[in-house]
Amino acid sequence: MVLATGFTEITPTASIDVNRHGGRAKCLQRLIRLDMPVPTTVALDFATVHGISQGKMPDLDAMLAAFGDTPLLSVRPSSEDPDWGGPSAILNIGMNDATHARLAESHGEVAATALYLRFIRAYAIHVARLDPDEFELQGPPDRVALQRALDTYEDETDEPFPQDTATQLAEVLRSMARAWEGTTARLLREARGAPADAGLGLVVQAMAIGLGNGLSGSGVIQFVDGHTGERHLRGRYLCQSQGRDAVGDPNARDVMYLSKDPRGRSIEEVLPDVFADLVRYGELCRNRLREEMQIEFTLENETLYILDAVRVSRSPRANLHIAVQLAQDAIISEDEAVMRVPPRSLAELLHSQVDPEGPRDTIAEGIAASPGAATGRIVFSSRAAQAAAAKDEPCILVRRETTPEDIRGMHAAEAVLTERGGITSHAAVIARGLGLPCVVGASDIRLDARKKRLVTTDGRIFSEGDIITIDGTAGEALAGTAQMLEPELGEAFQALLSWADNARDIGVRANADMPADAAKARMFEAEGIGLARTEHMFFEQERLLAMREMIFADTAEDRRTALERIEPMQRADFKELFKIMSGLPVTIRLFDPPLHEFLPQGREGMLELADALDIPVSDVTRRVEALSEFNPMLGMRGVRLGITVPEIYEMQARAIFEATIEASEEGGAPVVPEIMIPLVSAKREVELVKTRIDAVAAAVRVERGVDFTYRLGVMVETPRAALRAGEIAQNAAFLSFGTNDLTQMTYGLSRDDAGRFMGRYVQQQVYPEDPFHTLDVEGVGELLQIGAERGRQGNPDVTLAICGEHGGNPESIAFCRKAGFDYVSCSPFRVPIARLAAAHLAIADQGVGRARVTR
Repeated sequence: MVLATGFTEITPTASIDVNRHGGRAKCLQRLIRLDMPVPTTVALDFATVHGISQGKMPDLDAMLAAFGDTPLLSVRPSSEDPDWGGPSAILNIGMNDATHARLAESHGEVAATALYLRFIRAYAIHVARLDPDEFELQGPPDRVALQRALDTYEDETDEPFPQDTATQLAEVLRSMARAWEGTTARLLREARGAPADAGLGLVVQAMAIGLGNGLSGSGVIQFVDGHTGERHLRGRYLCQSQGRDAVGDPNARDVMYLSKDPRGRSIEEVLPDVFADLVRYGELCRNRLREEMQIEFTLENETLYILDAVRVSRSPRANLHIAVQLAQDAIISEDEAVMRVPPRSLAELLHSQVDPEGPRDTIAEGIAASPGAATGRIVFSSRAAQAAAAKDEPCILVRRETTPEDIRGMHAAEAVLTERGGITSHAAVIARGLGLPCVVGASDIRLDARKKRLVTTDGRIFSEGDIITIDGTAGEALAGTAQMLEPELGEAFQALLSWADNARDIGVRANADMPADAAKARMFEAEGIGLARTEHMFFEQERLLAMREMIFADTAEDRRTALERIEPMQRADFKELFKIMSGLPVTIRLFDPPLHEFLPQGREGMLELADALDIPVSDVTRRVEALSEFNPMLGMRGVRLGITVPEIYEMQARAIFEATIEASEEGGAPVVPEIMIPLVSAKREVELVKTRIDAVAAAVRVERGVDFTYRLGVMVETPRAALRAGEIAQNAAFLSFGTNDLTQMTYGLSRDDAGRFMGRYVQQQVYPEDPFHTLDVEGVGELLQIGAERGRQGNPDVTLAICGEHGGNPESIAFCRKAGFDYVSCSPFRVPIARLAAAHLAIADQGVGRARVTR
């Protein structure tokens, strides 16, 4: 019943609300409703506890009356969300000289003294704020130790230990309330996601004494493995103990097994009725509370009391298995199972991970750019990485920063570590696409590529060939071989994502450049390829030489001749992508980077190129200098290159169309390629490129005698393209927003260099988050909205998408879905995350929340 005294006794019908009394109070009421033997408990709501912190105490006499004449109590915190933490529980309130004497007769001298000593120490530390070392036991817990503790308390506070139960309870409540209101506690819980004004409830419960005569003690029991999610009984019981002592002391000796075990006695054998009740209560929790719970219990002279139940602590893989199993057993719905798995938690299931319980020797820290973990020998060049791969030796590519020339080395490596770079640097983007663990911006290390060694901040030197482990999830490099956990992509994973697909209402494609990337995209059930970057196909050795010949050609005819060598290779690449995707859409971005990226920069490379092309090295030097730009990322690249050197786009268009015909003729599903023009800023650019591509299409139709269709679209990655999307969309079947470059140009920031100072900017609240990691919905987001609205006005049938790295970010998906985008595209290993995040948004709109026990 609700009293006018500031507290509520928890009964089956009492008005207990998680938003007023907290999760622990509500869970205890549910246990009571299930007829579990819960000791008498009262709940103080958030307002009452806040009042206590201000000196307004509830009617303690009325509260104590609920517990009988000589109460012995515990007080525990009850916040709205257990992850927000709270002050430590305090047990045995009410212990004093008289209670000690009484319990010595009923429970024995040893038990009574242990209870009194425990309370004195807890009260001294948490209420009186005295030095814990002063109350450490120096000998056995006997009357001598008890008197020493009482004397120490009096010496430290200049007053005797309080003997009045109401006084003890008042001080405990006041201490816990003020601890919650303190600045440190507030900052800690805000860091865990709690609002600044989060309230604290308190529960006061009659003690079940786990010490004394007969079989007494405390324990916890659960029916699922918190690491794997597999169902089997786990737990611990400690004789002559209280609260959660059983889990707090791993070296305790007087431990009993819960179920039968050949190694020793068990509760199942000694007290079979108690064990049967515990199993029954576990099933009740699972079926009625719809959650896997850990039950905290106490035996007092062989009588069972249930003190609390909390949601089983679990790893991401266990959480997924538990949610799916509950749904498959019809305890929760499929939609609710989807909602119980945070999208970002899937990252730990898609890759090998460093075992969190294993040893760690961290040698470098940087930005966690691509999740997962891998072990291998250090190599400092792409050539060395390819050589290691040829010998089947796992290697870690360590570079100051990567360039497009490192693509082959990244393909050969198990993981990547760079000294420079941010979350959208070249290394980060490519690693995520390849599914490689990657740490970038490890600025504390020093690389000496000439001596082939890495020097850490503590002076340790790692040479080429030394073994290290990259933890891309934590953003760390570790010395030696770390203990690993394997990926988890089994039946539970597949079931959850199929349920997610049934719920979501926005498409999810993958960014995939190579056939291997496309295969991963299909494995993760992407609905097509939203971005295939063709330039990465040019760095094969034979293609690279042909590309360089084209760069050195003086006439359009000579350029076409050089490109004719590449065209069959491009055609084969595209054909393979079409076959792998089996009729799903494939969006191919035409050539984008500046030409200088394909030329060597060092003297040795220039000599090799001069020899390969049979031209003077001076000609190579002059051409390299002629192509150099002050700001190449804003120079001759993308559509600007396609217009000034049209032979490149013509070759690529021909390769796409011929691959379309061949893939369709070989029995596959009909292919409708999507060709995307990069770095557009003006309508006329699209018109010029479209005219040339339409001409190539017409020529191929005539030459091959086969008709086909294709879609031409624009990659919106300049602010002007977003602002002029209405007129640009008139010549485009789709607009795909490249948020990497759009963010870079909107902010005037280099995404490769921003990592050097971005941490300080976020820390000082210049930006709320790194805009290359989390979409800036206010600035860049406004450009997206303007581009989407104007694009649809100019062409009501235009398809809208984003294909930048933000595409796999749950917050970005929410924005795109609200703005009416048709799909998002992200790296293959982020596709499952995007599918689940999209489902969360759709299910939440239908009003299906995370309806579950929060304790």
